[in-house]
Amino acid sequence: MAEHKTEIKDYFTQPIDDLLKKFNVDQQVGLKSEQVEQLRSEYGSNALKEKERRSIFAMFISQLNDALIYVLFAAVIITFVMGEYTDAIIILIVIIINASLGVFQELKANNAIAALQKLSNPKAIVKRNGEQLELPADELVPGDIVILEAGRYVPADLRLLENANLKVDESSLTGESVPVEKDLDAEIKTDYTAIGDRLNMSFMSSLVTFGRGTGIVVATGNQTEVGKIANYLAEENNSKTPLEIRLNHLGKTLGKLAVGICVLIFVISYFQGRDLTEMFLTSVSLAVASIPEGLTAIVAIVLSIGVTKMAKQKAIIKKLPAVETLGSVNIVCSDKTGTLTQNKMTVKELFTFGDQLIDVDSEDPILPEEQLLVEGMFLASDATLDGEKKTGDPTEVALLALADSWSIDRKEIHKQQERVDELAFDSDRKMMSTLHKKEGEWVLYAKGAVDNLILKCDRVMEHGEIIPFTDAHKELVDKAVDDMSHKALRTLGFAFKPVKSKISPEEFEEDLVFVGVVGMIDPPREEVKDSIQSAKEAGIETIMITGDHKQTAFAIAKELGIAEEEKQVVTGKEINSLSVEDLSSKISDYKVFARVSPEHKVNIVKAFQANGNIVSMTGDGVNDAPSLNMADIGVAMGITGTDVAKNSADMILADDNFSTIISAIEQGRNIYNNIKKSVIFLLSSNVGEVLAMLVAIISGMPIPLLATQLLWINLITDTLPAVALGMDPGDKSVMEEKPRSIKENFFSHGAGWRVILGGVLIGILTIVAFVIGYWEHDYSVFDKQIPEDIHDYARTMAFLTIIACQLFYSLSFRHEYKSIFQVGLFSNKYLILAILMGFGLQLILLFIPVLRDSFRLQLVSPRDWGVVILLGLVPLILNEGIKVFQRMGRK
Repeated sequence: MAEHKTEIKDYFTQPIDDLLKKFNVDQQVGLKSEQVEQLRSEYGSNALKEKERRSIFAMFISQLNDALIYVLFAAVIITFVMGEYTDAIIILIVIIINASLGVFQELKANNAIAALQKLSNPKAIVKRNGEQLELPADELVPGDIVILEAGRYVPADLRLLENANLKVDESSLTGESVPVEKDLDAEIKTDYTAIGDRLNMSFMSSLVTFGRGTGIVVATGNQTEVGKIANYLAEENNSKTPLEIRLNHLGKTLGKLAVGICVLIFVISYFQGRDLTEMFLTSVSLAVASIPEGLTAIVAIVLSIGVTKMAKQKAIIKKLPAVETLGSVNIVCSDKTGTLTQNKMTVKELFTFGDQLIDVDSEDPILPEEQLLVEGMFLASDATLDGEKKTGDPTEVALLALADSWSIDRKEIHKQQERVDELAFDSDRKMMSTLHKKEGEWVLYAKGAVDNLILKCDRVMEHGEIIPFTDAHKELVDKAVDDMSHKALRTLGFAFKPVKSKISPEEFEEDLVFVGVVGMIDPPREEVKDSIQSAKEAGIETIMITGDHKQTAFAIAKELGIAEEEKQVVTGKEINSLSVEDLSSKISDYKVFARVSPEHKVNIVKAFQANGNIVSMTGDGVNDAPSLNMADIGVAMGITGTDVAKNSADMILADDNFSTIISAIEQGRNIYNNIKKSVIFLLSSNVGEVLAMLVAIISGMPIPLLATQLLWINLITDTLPAVALGMDPGDKSVMEEKPRSIKENFFSHGAGWRVILGGVLIGILTIVAFVIGYWEHDYSVFDKQIPEDIHDYARTMAFLTIIACQLFYSLSFRHEYKSIFQVGLFSNKYLILAILMGFGLQLILLFIPVLRDSFRLQLVSPRDWGVVILLGLVPLILNEGIKVFQRMGRK
């Protein structure tokens, strides 16, 4: 990062005009492109200096920090001292290769996670070249004009230029839990003023909780106050997912069992009078080979590849445990606007007391109250619209588009009616109000939910006159809202009041004059209906949550196939009348929740969870954070979502699309299944190795596999088929299954039996090949006087057979009950490549004399190659036969 060439220390004491001159920036235009490039080269990126990653050498050393590796090093030294140089070198090479592969996996996982972090970086609204843009926060430079609004994190240290009831949570800097109310006019005369008292400033990483404002960037990156205090945002997060913790525990348990068996083997060998040096090496090697130490590494790489793939499909996983939980989700609670719908609001109808309900495309003359309604709607708005360029809430953008379609000059009206104060929208009031100065007079405009706004009105405008609000007027409004709602139109009310002088925000929303209602539609996304049907087939129920009117919500829900009857719709008001127990008992009857606030969402999640459901919940606002935290999977909107929502979520939808949630669940199921395949395959292989050695030693046979051969087998099975299974392409039928129980373990659905069956088969077939190796030369495995080359031949048969069994057997792990032909024999190219490489490496060992001698192998006859292949296919064929009966049982 470039260092500051210019140090600005007193930015909170300087007059605003001096700061604007210092950076040569116009508050209304922002920086120009050439200025940005110059400032970026001078100040660097707006990011805290990252904690340095561990070097590759440090990663390599950490891979060697294991008790069994220490024992292997001891074995290397012992064999070297005893003159067994070849064995010592082979063991050392295997240690180095294993450690190198661990480093490669760690690098790949780190790079994937770093890419995800970049994708989920906060963004900032900035004025540049006279345009309002949304940019990644790290692209900001000193002098940028930034717009702040509730729910966004402050992207850099700012000197405030405009303030509309701005309140900022600065607890991350000051420890003060109460949001600070900002004051542009605060007099600060000393450079040593405490951060909490700099009321005309806003600091990087603090959170806007209320109101809006504008500020000029005065410090970025490590020059900000948070950058000076600590680089805590760059702290390394080494926490493991529950999945990795369970696997780690499983590995340790199996490790203890394997070490116990290896000690038993060594003790038995001692009493049998075997060569203790050879048995020591064999026991240690078997312990290393039988402990699935590759499990956590495989999980890390499969997770990193999976979440990177999900990110490309617009689902950004922020918290890795979410990948595991995704496969168990059976309730998806989704916002309507922008998630189930296109988020392209268009005003269709308009109601006033003068002309009643009209189509906005009508060519009838525009009445005064209609003109007032449209003007007031876009004046009480923070959105922008310039051709195809737009920012802000889609509802507000639709109001600007309506003004343009009626040929109303928005720029001119903005000049005539300067905004002087505002009361920002919040989810409790469901309203927004702005105060404007108009030709020496003052006028207050308010827009919001009709049922909330109408309570603040005591008069109406009818035929250009202001008259008292009567029950008859209320009936007309209710009828208009109902008519619009039944057409799936979202309604928004508008009111105003002229005032004689500037009033305080507390007086804004009282004694208003009700003008009218607009009805707008946000059509459903075309792909969502199919996604909802797919979810239903997968045992996942879709629940729609919206702030819309009950009839509007039902109309959309019925079109999408979420609800069939209006009794499946419940409103926030009705929820308030239910006790926690009643809501939990009735929750399964409801498919749509209308007119609900973010606070209701928490109760909805709790009610579903109380019935044993695993719940996904979407949200985009500041107040959605509690429900996102409460849900098993919190999903934030990437486009419309606030930084608070994104920070609270487990997953971010980069496209705000419901279909992305369903595809993420599908991907999550496939990732979990892939990890399970790798785990069960590794355990089956390891059980086979241990069983073959144990049976041979207990029965008094020669050992079927030497230490170096065991280490080689471990290297092949850990790094080739196991990783390839973890990269299996997604199973299209995975969404035909019901959601996985959250309590399910790796050994459910018969997987435990597969480990035992596969392990026993591999172990027995290895012993059979070992015995055949002696028979081929007319010896019995129990003969006392057997030439050493015959022992080597028999071990070669065992060595080739156990690897053939494992490599072929890996094909059957592609699916629990589908045959290898149903899933596609060649559909996992990585696995086919892993199998070919496995056999290729065996041929290299056999046909290169120096390697053959090092591993004490012999060339085998073509006939015995046939025996190896036939024995190697037995586990695969038997497992495929079992699948036939499984498929018959499922039918």
